[in-house]
Amino acid sequence: MAALDFIIKNILTQASIIIALIALLGLVLQKKPLGTVVSGTMKTMLGFLVLSAGSSVIVSSLTYFGDIFQSAFGLQGIVASIEGINGQAMNELGLGSEIAITLAGIFIVNILIARFTKFKYIFLTGQALLWEATLCAVFAYYCGLRGLPLILAGSIVGGFFATFMPAFAQPIVKKITGSEDIALGHLCTIGYMFTALVAKLTGGNSKSTEDIELPKSLEFMQDTYLSVMVVMVPLYLITAAFAGPAACADYCGSTNYMVHAFLQGMQFVVGVYVLMTGVRMLLAEIVPAFQGISMKLVPNSVPALDCPVLFPYAPNAVILGFIFTTIGSIIGMFTTPLVGLPMVLPGVLSNFFAGGTAGIFANQVGGRRGVAIGCIAHGIFITFLPAMLSPMLAEIGFIGTTCTDVDTVVTAFFFMLIKSVTGVFGF
Repeated sequence: MAALDFIIKNILTQASIIIALIALLGLVLQKKPLGTVVSGTMKTMLGFLVLSAGSSVIVSSLTYFGDIFQSAFGLQGIVASIEGINGQAMNELGLGSEIAITLAGIFIVNILIARFTKFKYIFLTGQALLWEATLCAVFAYYCGLRGLPLILAGSIVGGFFATFMPAFAQPIVKKITGSEDIALGHLCTIGYMFTALVAKLTGGNSKSTEDIELPKSLEFMQDTYLSVMVVMVPLYLITAAFAGPAACADYCGSTNYMVHAFLQGMQFVVGVYVLMTGVRMLLAEIVPAFQGISMKLVPNSVPALDCPVLFPYAPNAVILGFIFTTIGSIIGMFTTPLVGLPMVLPGVLSNFFAGGTAGIFANQVGGRRGVAIGCIAHGIFITFLPAMLSPMLAEIGFIGTTCTDVDTVVTAFFFMLIKSVTGVFGF
């Protein structure tokens, strides 16, 4: 009994150990050499710990930003950062183990659906599954579930999204790539399809974005961290300037408040860099641990891969999609308070990756005009949905932040809908 109590309190409550054990199981089942098993298990744990450290840095920076933003403008600025939610869920709600196990459960449900239905899509973007597992765990928790019921509910809901979102996007992905060899595994799919619909209705016979040449001065936007820095650092500086030294004094101490704001903006970028480094380390080990198993279990399966796999097919559309999505998100930022919703600050990472991919979708069906109009609409869309979700997140304790990937937002709405309609949760 004492041994079981020790395992529950000291092992099953440690998310990094849980995720490492999952990788260990996957590698052992594939009969990998001992060295590979040990290396893969330890690198998985290290990657998860680095990811957690990056999340903590982001949360700290966003806490500062939210306070000075409210002081500067008298508005509660909601930051769209699913990374911040992940960090808070693990550190403050203590859901790290549940998120880790739900992540594995989502993958298992995805394999089962693909194995026994005609939807043969295996979702291999572990980062997106991690965010989906986070939202499933958080909102199952919000609906009153704990322990195994929480994990089962999150795994089933997340597994359905992981299977059917690639299927939803596949008709356009097939046109983009010219084949069905790959699918899109990025949980912003509802936003992409919304953008494609708008682009198709407005694009007409507009020429492709790939028939024009972008100036070299915009090439730096292809570097994720530079694009984050270029947007976030000025945002921190402008906000601090409006807030003034008195509002920033509790944070900056003896350091000049504008210098401190600059460093906090850079700290946000550092947090993103650390988190993404951890994600890459984690996924480099955990995805292969599952991939071999899934491909053996699901004949004729189609891998659903992260959105950058589409970038080479329309690189100009990526940059233009990012720009016009950012414009749309700024419009949305100033519009949401007019309809009684919180002001949502643009999510730079989401604008780049989701906006760039939305640009590819819009270009495929509506050309240049479709990209311009469709991606502005996309920016507004991905601002309004997180704004609608933020009051529910605030009830759980996630103050000053909301989600970015719209499929995860819809996941949260799904949990709330099921609860309100059936009353199943919360017993």
